[in-house]
Amino acid sequence: MAILIPLLSLLLPIIANSQPLVPAMFIFGDSVVDAGNNNHIYTLIKSNFPPYGRDFVNHRPTGRFCNGKLAADFTAENLGFTTYPPPYLSKNARGKKLLTGANFASAASGYYDTTAKLYHAISLSQQVENYKEYQNKLVEIAGKSNASEIISGALYLVSGGSSDFVQNYYINPLLYKAFTPDQFSDVLLQSYENFVQDLYMLGARKIGVTTLPPLGCLPAAITIFGADSNLCVTRLNNDAVSFNNKLNATSQGLTKRLRGLNLVVLDIYQPLYNLVVNPSDNGFVEARKACCGTGLLETSILCNHKSVGTCANASQYVFWDGFHPSEAANKILSDDLLTAGISLVF
Repeated sequence: MAILIPLLSLLLPIIANSQPLVPAMFIFGDSVVDAGNNNHIYTLIKSNFPPYGRDFVNHRPTGRFCNGKLAADFTAENLGFTTYPPPYLSKNARGKKLLTGANFASAASGYYDTTAKLYHAISLSQQVENYKEYQNKLVEIAGKSNASEIISGALYLVSGGSSDFVQNYYINPLLYKAFTPDQFSDVLLQSYENFVQDLYMLGARKIGVTTLPPLGCLPAAITIFGADSNLCVTRLNNDAVSFNNKLNATSQGLTKRLRGLNLVVLDIYQPLYNLVVNPSDNGFVEARKACCGTGLLETSILCNHKSVGTCANASQYVFWDGFHPSEAANKILSDDLLTAGISLVF
């Protein structure tokens, strides 16, 4: 945090007196960054109803899996944007609003396309196809030359892998009997490598990819896999650490191989783990239970306006629902993302 204060003091005058630090922002991945695309598809994995969004603008649900802003929303603000990249499938993703980017993410998606298919979400492969369609629209709006500058100068933010493990591998005997966690990581990272290469071929040059969070510390994961313990599930966290190490190595290889690519791995594992282990150091009261309902399992349709026990003040909780951080936690995570990803904007 000590590094962040002078960094923000440097950035804020620049942002206040000029355009955003990058011309556009594009977001791909899962529920951690989905801003409402799942509202527009046939899936149970939605969050466009109360109490989701109760602390967001106008106190209305948007399809974000949070009580308020996502870390990606705070990142957009930190970069100087006055609006957030609109969900590509929404009616807001039209005309000049597309000039500053778009959000292609879909809750329950991941690097493994079958994960998305299980939940009728938008696979990463389809997100790339949607991005190609977006590029054609951008050329029509801005002209070929301007569109090319926007695409090459933009920041690309990617979040994936959590759903592949928690919502597929760990509960799917077809996978966990066929692959060790290490082998499954290799499958995911091959898809990740192909995805980055696809983005690169489409003009992306500044890509930030988030690591897996401490999977074993998610309230729902402790409830399901913790054997009646209130502690983080060590084996799940070990799987996340192993994956993250491979993600770093794979990303370094891509950077060496793809000329002009600036690919930065953004660590969310350690910052979130720190919040869980030392909540009071960061102003939080509760890190084991989430705010919504019992706080032990609820997410998506299980977290609704009838959920009994939902907390009054989500800012005291590290997690909003069984899988997703609260807005207060997202603010802290976004500050760490800014510090880690500064080379993507300068």
